[in-house]
Amino acid sequence: MRASVGLSDSCRAGARKFWARAAADGKTLAIDSFCEIALPHIARNFRAPPGPALARSLLVDIATAPCLYAPVAADAPLALYGAGNFGSMAREFLKAVDQDLAFVVDRNARDLAQQPEWAGTRLLEPGNVPDAAKREVRLAVTIVALPYAPLERSLADAGFQNIVPFYDLSESFRSRHPLSNGWFAAPLSAEDCDNTADVLARWDDDISRAHHLQFLAWRRLREEWSFTLAPPPDGQRFFIPEVTSILHGDEILIDAGAYDGVVTRTFIEESKGAYRQVVAIEPDPQNRARLIASINGNGRVTVCDCALAQHEGEAQFHAGLGYASQLAATGQMKVATRPLDALSVEPTFVKLHLEGGELAALKGARRTLLVHRPIIAATVYHNADGIWRTPRWLMETLPDYRFLFRAHSWCGTGTVVYAIPRERVRRAA
Repeated sequence: MRASVGLSDSCRAGARKFWARAAADGKTLAIDSFCEIALPHIARNFRAPPGPALARSLLVDIATAPCLYAPVAADAPLALYGAGNFGSMAREFLKAVDQDLAFVVDRNARDLAQQPEWAGTRLLEPGNVPDAAKREVRLAVTIVALPYAPLERSLADAGFQNIVPFYDLSESFRSRHPLSNGWFAAPLSAEDCDNTADVLARWDDDISRAHHLQFLAWRRLREEWSFTLAPPPDGQRFFIPEVTSILHGDEILIDAGAYDGVVTRTFIEESKGAYRQVVAIEPDPQNRARLIASINGNGRVTVCDCALAQHEGEAQFHAGLGYASQLAATGQMKVATRPLDALSVEPTFVKLHLEGGELAALKGARRTLLVHRPIIAATVYHNADGIWRTPRWLMETLPDYRFLFRAHSWCGTGTVVYAIPRERVRRAA
């Protein structure tokens, strides 16, 4: 039985309007109505990850059930909970969309207040937030490393009355800012259900089915599903044990969406310096400058100033967003786009984190992938391609691969599809 949540009439009406418009527009969600109050999120726990048959049955629960949530408007004073990298990005986001920030709540507020990065921002430890402020602000949670629902409950117990995931707030600004981590999936059509069920059946392990369903439940219903025996992976995203256990000393990494070089540096650490080459692709000028500085003259790392895409050309790019910079119509600059097939590289490992451009980049790499058969790690949480289109394209295109799905964080984020050539698994055995 599905748990019930008390809703105001205004919120029910807003959600109905949102999803009626979404259905009318097909896959394009026109965000012109919002949930007016914060609601407690449903959490469902399952002990074991499901096999193919049970996964298909659980998909039915997700596919067309009504969603009680919609993007959240900035119609109350705003505060953030969490001052890590996500919180820092959220603060810059609010500046970019001309929203005032009342304060930031963090357990380390006293130490953070000494850091230049947080100069001019009011930082409060949870116990120091006035009761009146707890009633007045809309508290946007900027933590995805922990399950959201228990955190929401603990904040409510502490007296906060309006608690929302930050990405549900950011989604209401999509016409001005391209950050897409808060997208809502429309009810699945019959085609969507068939293709998603096919993908669920073709994952190489039950953990993948569990994590894929967890992702779908959040995106479709804003329900937080968890599987006791399939927790998020330990360690670094893109470097799960199934990948690190087969790395060899002659690797050539494509780091597409290289940002400031964090994945390149992690790869070098994971390989213990035994690799041939890294090609780091980053079109954002600020990110690229930090990337070049971080490699410190390493001659085995080549930095490319372009964006991976399906076709050669030029496209609008929204720069200056840190790790969220991306190809977008809201961008003020143009960058060169290049398919991987046009680059003179023979990769053994391809990592794609392109803020929604992963499927296009894969299509532009088809020949390279078939000829060189690299390990692939591609993020799939920035748009609806991650529901089934991106994994199914990989499954249909690449023969004799293992396909895995891993959710590295919560709130429908941090999801990565891994494609691992079976011959490399056999050689490493």
